[in-house]
Amino acid sequence: MSKLIRIALERRGVSCVAELLEKEAPRTCAAVWAALPLGGDAQHAKYARNEVYTIVPRFAALGQENPTVTPIPGDVCAFDFHGGMLDTAFKADQGIDAESGGIDLAIFYGRNNLLINGDVGWVPGNVFATIVEGLSTMAEACHDVWRSGSVGERLVYSRAE
Repeated sequence: MSKLIRIALERRGVSCVAELLEKEAPRTCAAVWAALPLGGDAQHAKYARNEVYTIVPRFAALGQENPTVTPIPGDVCAFDFHGGMLDTAFKADQGIDAESGGIDLAIFYGRNNLLINGDVGWVPGNVFATIVEGLSTMAEACHDVWRSGSVGERLVYSRAE
């Protein structure tokens, strides 16, 4: 039986359900599942385009599996950023430990995403889940994060009931 997670934008009262891709990304799925619930301040991507993410304390060394630099709508990705990878001011703002770094949990809600960062180049993410319910509603809310701002919004990942 497939494992499902709920991904919510708490302040906006919107959520979607994603199925873990355990065959394609077994290590990432196991690590995320064991660490749930996870969440933090929602951010809208600057570079990737149609992405909303949160960075949580590093709960595992994920390595790379099922990587992509061109995520599609409905992809749920994890990025394992060591301490030196993230901007100092961003780490301070997000309360991320400067040495251990953090794990970025991201959802992609629209087309034409490209995971490239001007500072470091390509940033492959592990596609560990796919949204199977509520993508269109979540996409509207994610676009609102872009238009209206992310202040006060939390992106939360939990096991689906």
